Amino acid sequence: MFEAHTSAILELCRAQSLLDEKTLTELQDEHRATGKSLASLIIDLKLLPKDTFFAAVAEFLGSEYVADLPSSVSGEIIAQLSAQHARMYGVVPLRADAHSIDLLAVDPFNSQIIDDLTFALRKDIRLIVADPDRVDGLLKNHYGEDESSLDDILNEITSTEHDSTKGGEDLNANDLEAMAGQAPIIRFVNLVLAQAIRDKASDIHFEPFEHEFKIRYRIDGALYEMSPPPKHLALPITSRVKVLANLNIAERRIPQDGRIKLTLAGRPVDLRVSTLPTQFGESVVLRVLDQSAVQLDISQLGMPEDVFDGISEIVRRPNGIFIVTGPTGSGKTTTLYSALRIVNTPDLKLLTAEDPVEYDIEGIMQVPVNHNVGLTFAAALRSFLRQDPDIIMVGEIRDLETAQISIQASLTGHLVLSTLHTNDAPGAVTRLVDMGVEPFLIASSLEAVLAQRLVRRICSGCRTAYEPPGALLQQLGIDPVDIGNREFFYGKGCPVCNNSGYKGRMGIYEWLRMSESIRDLVVQRAPTLVIKQKALEQGMRTLRDDGLRAIFDGASSIEEVVKYT
Repeated sequence: MFEAHTSAILELCRAQSLLDEKTLTELQDEHRATGKSLASLIIDLKLLPKDTFFAAVAEFLGSEYVADLPSSVSGEIIAQLSAQHARMYGVVPLRADAHSIDLLAVDPFNSQIIDDLTFALRKDIRLIVADPDRVDGLLKNHYGEDESSLDDILNEITSTEHDSTKGGEDLNANDLEAMAGQAPIIRFVNLVLAQAIRDKASDIHFEPFEHEFKIRYRIDGALYEMSPPPKHLALPITSRVKVLANLNIAERRIPQDGRIKLTLAGRPVDLRVSTLPTQFGESVVLRVLDQSAVQLDISQLGMPEDVFDGISEIVRRPNGIFIVTGPTGSGKTTTLYSALRIVNTPDLKLLTAEDPVEYDIEGIMQVPVNHNVGLTFAAALRSFLRQDPDIIMVGEIRDLETAQISIQASLTGHLVLSTLHTNDAPGAVTRLVDMGVEPFLIASSLEAVLAQRLVRRICSGCRTAYEPPGALLQQLGIDPVDIGNREFFYGKGCPVCNNSGYKGRMGIYEWLRMSESIRDLVVQRAPTLVIKQKALEQGMRTLRDDGLRAIFDGASSIEEVVKYT
């Protein structure tokens, strides 16, 4: 219930003094541990009567709350909305006249419903708050459930096979559009996207091979294959995705990038689309940018206390550079967004340059870089300095020019946040020197470096204690004598985690705070190992050491930590 709106529920509880801070903190801990939404926990734990809670939601949203829903709605009113729209947006019409329509919404927080349906129905839309379970019941009673499975839809699709050996080169844009517009193809693609989002996938891969067409989801960093559709559907399916992303469907010789914005089961979802021409057709990858799934509250990222305190202190500094390092997909952007959220107040001007902008954050000016027109990170940064900012975030320091302007910005009274691709925190310093940045400039501007990785959490439903083999402990550098009574865990596999043994991910961190002695080493062009040794002497924990914390807490497994550190 209201899964996507943790921060909004917290805000309304505080604004209307519904629950005290201690209770809210306990609820957030329970939410993180169980994955249940705050709204469900408030009602399940009977912290507030249902009516009180839903009335508060309605007041917070400026909507009407209807406590007593009818058991059915008249056919005349139901006919005002198609089954497709009702199921897609999770809404049921309650009242309607010539100019407006009042809709009961499973998710009344989703303002996208109003925008989309105002345009589709050409009427004023008002969302009504009611018990989501009862709204869902009305929805199923009046519009039925879309029970079709992927297999059912595939059986429906007529096997008018296109000559897959040619890859459809002889088809023009109109042919491709007609293929992509077939109702079963549209329903198939919608169902693939809906299932991926329901399974909390971060990426969806459509991959053509010589004799098959694969669809794979990336969940918690691992790829899972779905039952593949027939090879001859590769072209209509990829064309459908390209139509949704407003890409040129006739152009299949060069890579293209686009974006899809849609609503699935009442939730707004943003998908970043990338196409790549391959030997056997176009490979299409969709990155799921589900804002509800991303935790942008830094206190929720599970950092050790010293790292959390360090970042909180750094982002409140008037100037300097803070760098987050790690490979692609290690959560660097989420950490930086979370850090910006700490200081995102009306008295500070925040600017970001990103490639691309992944999440829209209220109150921050976000600029997407565009290399085609010369808007690079360096060009954006130069313009930023004329926009009177307090804090600047640069998506990535990729070259000497971007590094130099970032340092110039930090030395002229701006705080700069950015990312680098290095293996560990001390490596960031050497990377900047390798780019050609003068060591004395790095020493005077760099304040801290955070290296991070994401490791999979052991599924709480099938977590089991076991005794790891000595060879595995040796890989981690653990002496069996030092273990004492500590227990180690792994996930046996259960339906909750798709028999993978893992559910969700957590961060492990390496925090390097620049000290005077480390600055001296930087000026002397000391190698990474020397800087690392000095940082360890001053209390830095390596990624491997922080991984041990995750293992001993029973949160992750030895295999995961060995794999990523």
